[in-house]
Amino acid sequence: MKKILYILSFLVSFWVFAQNQTLFEKANNLYNQGKYAEAIDNYSLILESKKHSAELYFNLANAHYKLNNIAPSIFYYEKALQLKPNDAEIKNNIAFARNMTIDAIDVVPDAGFSKLLNSTTKKLSFDGWAKASVVLVFCFVVLFLVYYFAYSTLNKRLSFIGSIAALLFVFITLAFAFHRFNLDNKDNPAIIFAQETKVKNDPNARGEEAFRLHEGTKVQVVETYNGWNKIELSDGKTGWVKAEDLKLIRML
Repeated sequence: MKKILYILSFLVSFWVFAQNQTLFEKANNLYNQGKYAEAIDNYSLILESKKHSAELYFNLANAHYKLNNIAPSIFYYEKALQLKPNDAEIKNNIAFARNMTIDAIDVVPDAGFSKLLNSTTKKLSFDGWAKASVVLVFCFVVLFLVYYFAYSTLNKRLSFIGSIAALLFVFITLAFAFHRFNLDNKDNPAIIFAQETKVKNDPNARGEEAFRLHEGTKVQVVETYNGWNKIELSDGKTGWVKAEDLKLIRML
């Protein structure tokens, strides 16, 4: 019975893959013909099957950009960047898309130790730091065994120093791993989709207006309450907007 279910699952997956590939090629042809709205419809059908890729998001963003759909183009470029954060072409295109936005928001840079810590932490993903910790644990065990079984005083001394250094780096890489984990959890970006939204001081339609934002602006969602999202801008400003006025980037 399990074998039959496995075969059926494989056949369904293969059929979905083949169908999505056909849709992707059809959408690309429509895009090349300048039929951007129809291309978007076909790209969106692939998304409905829960199959995602940087290429799909990138092409979908390009189609929206051609139609001057500011918020969707930036949204899907951001989705593509999450999957390929170092892709030069995605970075180049999203820069053009951001130039269409109205809001000019300054970025408050990290300074001093915080800047050094965060920049170092982001050099590797959480999995990268975790793998580095495992490798160092292995090195520690090997060096400790060398120290334990070595006859030469010099070999004992060198292996002991090496094992202590490896153990020290284990704790350091673990610290970076947990810090990266915390950074990733706090990172909850979203794109404003409303043409214009009023940012309130409180999660209340009658609340005092703090400022306004326009479509395509990227924000960080730090809290949710009763249909409202508390957002933070890159310049440190905070406020509440209706949840329907933005779209979370990390939500599939």
